[in-house]
Amino acid sequence: MHSRCISDAHGGNFMTLARLKLNTYTNKVLNVVKAKFDLKDKSAALNRFVDEYGQEVVEKEANDAYIKKILEVEEKHIQKYGKRKMSLKELDELCGVD
Repeated sequence: MHSRCISDAHGGNFMTLARLKLNTYTNKVLNVVKAKFDLKDKSAALNRFVDEYGQEVVEKEANDAYIKKILEVEEKHIQKYGKRKMSLKELDELCGVD
């Protein structure tokens, strides 16, 4: 129930609360990120850092609108070109390779 109250108070976006032990270097990095982006606290700095570099470790999930857009682009491409395949010679010409 407590989680539900927090979730409702934040517009449905439940935030996980965590107490962390940081080594000296990690603390220094978070302080630099906090200062560089004029953030309120280390929590905001950690969120900013993960937004910036987290995708190198874990891919973000595509939202429904993006998936729909990609499927529409694919459908238009197939309508225009069919399932035609490009030869290696055509690919070389397109890329400017002799």
